Amino acid sequence: MRSVIVADSEAMRPDARAWFRGRTTSASSLAAIDVEALLAAKRRSGTGVSVVLPARDEEETVGRLVADIAERWMHRDRLVDELVVVDSDSTDATAAVARAAGADVVATADVLPAHGTRPGKGEALWKSLAATTGDVVVFLDSDLQGDVGHFVPGLLGPLLADPQVQYVKGCYTRPLEIDGVSVPSGGGRVTELTARPLLNALWPELAGFVQPLGGEYAGRRSALERVPFAGAYGVEVGLLVDLLELVGLGALAQVDLGERRHTSQSQEALGAMAGQVVATVLARAGSSLDAAGLLTQFRHDGTAFVPRSTAVALDERPPMLTVPEYRARAAGLAG
Repeated sequence: MRSVIVADSEAMRPDARAWFRGRTTSASSLAAIDVEALLAAKRRSGTGVSVVLPARDEEETVGRLVADIAERWMHRDRLVDELVVVDSDSTDATAAVARAAGADVVATADVLPAHGTRPGKGEALWKSLAATTGDVVVFLDSDLQGDVGHFVPGLLGPLLADPQVQYVKGCYTRPLEIDGVSVPSGGGRVTELTARPLLNALWPELAGFVQPLGGEYAGRRSALERVPFAGAYGVEVGLLVDLLELVGLGALAQVDLGERRHTSQSQEALGAMAGQVVATVLARAGSSLDAAGLLTQFRHDGTAFVPRSTAVALDERPPMLTVPEYRARAAGLAG
């Protein structure tokens, strides 16, 4: 994989600029990835790899995605040892479709049942650590569209090539389709309007991350099990900040995966996501401001404005390594 250097990166502060230059690589297609080198590195290190897809009502996309990963990276090249779909209270055929396509499927309610279950993506990701065994865990959103067969090896590349790397974020362009018109890089509105300004202000060393909220990333279990998982859509920004504190900027990396297509959300839904991101960031910044309240938005019913409030309270799971059942399982596997 080749390094990516952007000319105007001089505008970044020195530590972010140095990180961007040294820790950003490109794997925008299968042609850009040396799969044989990855397989050799995996064999040498004895690294087990799990791929996790959190899913809620994704029957239209999850089957194709699972089948592609299973065929390419489990049965043919054996880069992946375990493929798990974590079903988060789906009301459609997501679980059945994923299972038929070749994934192991677990429901969030069935993992660590003594700890209860909560709605949202963060819960599914947290519980996936207890439902998998790989030394490295790759996370992919289950609503991905188009050819994303290179995402798994692309994310694994930095981790298998460099034992110092603990966590890898994918970055990409994100087309936005509105009323049939496609804007090539118009996606990621919560990132640009909420997450990026906050991160640049509070953790400027993270300014080099192109997609801090992106749902495609990979990390070593030994790092992931030592940080909390924020609930819902605060999980990605929470992991990024917490892993920065845990392992340091030099142990983080990002890889350019080319283009990412997925279902666009409404402005109202994006507002709720932004509220969850803000709550997560405020909690990590040690702010005395209320990070656990309601987000009030307004609709117009043709006559008047109607308020609608959504809970954006920070709902967080502790580091998995603090969970007794998880520690017991890990001890059993080690024995």
